Amino acid sequence: EKEIWNREKLSLQKSLKQANAELSKLRAELRSEAFLRELGSDSENAVLRRIYGKYLRAESFRKALIYQKKYLLLLLGGFQECEEATLALIARMGGQPSYTDLEIITHHSKGFTRFRSAVRVSIAISR
Repeated sequence: EKEIWNREKLSLQKSLKQANAELSKLRAELRSEAFLRELGSDSENAVLRRIYGKYLRAESFRKALIYQKKYLLLLLGGFQECEEATLALIARMGGQPSYTDLEIITHHSKGFTRFRSAVRVSIAISR
C-alpha cells in the first residue's frame, strides 16, 4: 500500500511541475504581448532608427571611399611625374646617367623632393 501511495505521490509531483512550467511559459507570453502592445509605435521608431543608422554607416563608408580614391589619384599623379622623368632619362641615356641629368629632368630642388617624400610617408603612416 505504501508503494502505491509513493507512486501516486511521484506522479502528482511530476504533473505539478509540468503545470508550473506551463504556467510560467504562459505568463512570459502574456508579458511579452503586453510589452509589444505598449511599445507599438516605439518599435516602429526603433526600426526606423536602426535603418537610419545603417544608412549613415553606408554613407560614411561611401565618403571614405571617395576620399581614398582622391588620395590614391594624387599619389599616382606623383608617381606618374617620377615615371615620366625616368622615361625621359632613359630616352636620353647613351650610357650611364649622371646626377645632373636627373636634376634637369625633375625641375625640383632636392629639399622640395625630400619634403614631398616626408609628407607622403606621414600620410601613409596616418592611414
